[in-house]
Amino acid sequence: MARVGGIFLCLLIVIIDIAAGILGFEAETAQNKVKHLKVWIFECREPSHEAFMLGLGAAVLLGVSHVIANLLGGCNCVCSQQEFEKASSNKQLSTACLILTWVVAAAGLSMLVIGSMSNNRADGSCGFSHHHFLSIGGISCFVHGLFSVIYYISATASVD
Repeated sequence: MARVGGIFLCLLIVIIDIAAGILGFEAETAQNKVKHLKVWIFECREPSHEAFMLGLGAAVLLGVSHVIANLLGGCNCVCSQQEFEKASSNKQLSTACLILTWVVAAAGLSMLVIGSMSNNRADGSCGFSHHHFLSIGGISCFVHGLFSVIYYISATASVD
């Protein structure tokens, strides 16, 4: 029964992260549909409310996926280098993936929020061009899903 629950949880995490990634790409597409003028590295463009909402949705889904993976994966933390070296390979893998999920989630959320907030203005804005923050955030959602599933599997395997 626990095995079926684990498979369901892994599928849930992957589905949420895939949905977040797709929303990130859709937000980038919506952002590129608005009028803009680009001169070298500067651009002037109008904000896209659709891109803002899609980017915000992607950020929320990434956050939900991260919380689910970390809460239900448990904490197999290793406090010192010596303890890490003595730990089983499953525990070492779960610790490494835990760190990587936090790094990817922080980077992905940052990219999605920066991309979304650039579309949250009432009027057009001019400045440095936004280098595909929403699509990079979408890619990080896929990477987060991969590391979260590996973390969950290795964390539950190291407990047994």
